[in-house]
Amino acid sequence: MSYLVFARKYRPQTFDQVIGQEHITRTLVNAISSNRVAHAIIFSGPRGTGKTTVARILAKAVNCKNGPTPTPCNQCRSCREIFSGNSVDVFEIDGASNNSVDQIRELRENAKYMPAHSPYKIYIIDEVHMLSIAAFNALLKTLEEPPSHIMFMFATTEPHKIPVTILSRCQRHDFRRIGIEAIQGHLKTICGKEGVKATEQSLYLIAREAGGSMRDALSLLDQIVACTESSFDEDDVIGLLGVTDRKIIFEFLHAVLTGNVTEVLEILDRAHDRGFDMKKLYADLVEQFRNMLVTKLEQKTRKLVNLPDHEIDQLRHLVRDVSAAHLNQLFDLVLSEEAAVRFSSQPKLVMEMVFLRTCQIKPTLPVDVLIQKLEDLRVELSGREKETEEPGGYDLCGKVDSHKKSSDSSGSATVGSEKKTDLNANLGALWKKAVEIASDNHPMLAAVLAKCSLGTLTEQGLEIVVNGGDFNMNLIKRPKNRGVLERIIRDLLGKRVELLFKMRNEQSHNNHRRREYEERLKKEALSHPLVAETLEVFNGKVVDVKIL
Repeated sequence: MSYLVFARKYRPQTFDQVIGQEHITRTLVNAISSNRVAHAIIFSGPRGTGKTTVARILAKAVNCKNGPTPTPCNQCRSCREIFSGNSVDVFEIDGASNNSVDQIRELRENAKYMPAHSPYKIYIIDEVHMLSIAAFNALLKTLEEPPSHIMFMFATTEPHKIPVTILSRCQRHDFRRIGIEAIQGHLKTICGKEGVKATEQSLYLIAREAGGSMRDALSLLDQIVACTESSFDEDDVIGLLGVTDRKIIFEFLHAVLTGNVTEVLEILDRAHDRGFDMKKLYADLVEQFRNMLVTKLEQKTRKLVNLPDHEIDQLRHLVRDVSAAHLNQLFDLVLSEEAAVRFSSQPKLVMEMVFLRTCQIKPTLPVDVLIQKLEDLRVELSGREKETEEPGGYDLCGKVDSHKKSSDSSGSATVGSEKKTDLNANLGALWKKAVEIASDNHPMLAAVLAKCSLGTLTEQGLEIVVNGGDFNMNLIKRPKNRGVLERIIRDLLGKRVELLFKMRNEQSHNNHRRREYEERLKKEALSHPLVAETLEVFNGKVVDVKIL
């Protein structure tokens, strides 16, 4: 058969024609120019990225009559024989079918003989990882110290299966997947040479379907051209290759983000009726959820999202009014269910259940907004607490209310007016003033006094009820602290009184009210909707509630 498929017809013949592997071709060109070509080289990488092609070009470069040269002439006897595959000095061996130790021993014996008419005898072993361990061991010595006229070139898609003893004796070059844009541009060039009219979107679909393999892309193009002859568009590619229609994907994403359950189910039914592979459709949707999240978080998405510009614009329009936290929820859910769809015997049913759940997810608030609302809630509860004070002159949190401090003269005037009234009825205000005066120069004493209260004022003296146990009692009874307190009470009452200290062993009625009030505040905080939403977002639990 005289017809050559595109993968063979347009196979690169020079390093300049290799697509998407500049890091390797540049290294080899420089090595040839400086006469530093290794005697054993491993080319590893995904299928269809040019490993065997580069090995053939390198063989032509070192065996060309003008060589070694980075640009083989493709006209001399050696170049023509390598191109046609019948060179007596360049052996292409399939490692999968020639993997026994006996065949490698035969190769090793033949390697002793000089090449027929070329500078080098070259062995290109494809899928070298298929050789047996015994075959690798038989190759070790020859590979490490080959005759001066021998070169080995190995190609493999699974370099991790090659023994390290072989890897350490070879120079390794790793091939990369070819980008969609590079494949699309090469397909466009071939269509121009073949006189085939193709739309940009159709070529993009072929390049995307190839998965980084130029050989796969050329095979798909060959199939489509054979069916459509002189022209084709994206509908032809979708119908022939069964690839997912991009319009359906964006319609589906819009339905999920808007929570339209009916439309979600209808689109899945339509895709199933058209014969789409549901598992592949789900994989494409997972990828698009990832692309939406990246588009939302990062403005410069050109390198992070491998999509054409018009699809990136569509994604930005879709996620414009959707929070990143909600997109993260959706992506986390569809990604976690990927295995369930992939291994299910009814992938359509599983997909329906997954996307029904995505439609039921309520958008969550961003973390910074949640934190701000929690802070507002704390301030609100704190404000309520301050409105209710204990009778002892301090609020239910144990904090003394702050007032403007009076001068000595104004304080004296206040005391003078209080003398005319029943002092027992104003003991709360008296104690509160005493605590304020003590806090100016004796903050530690004031902190203890704030936990105490006055009992009654009698002829025997002023009774002070001490809370907090023996520590507070001993602190107040210290001669220095007691003297400070006596002076403050004397200045406020205008006379000297005896201070009587009494330990409070049981909770007063005010403390009981305070506990009840704190319990009520805790219940309000725990039942607040914002707290419940926060616990759901972070999958947390309440350890303790503190009233500040």
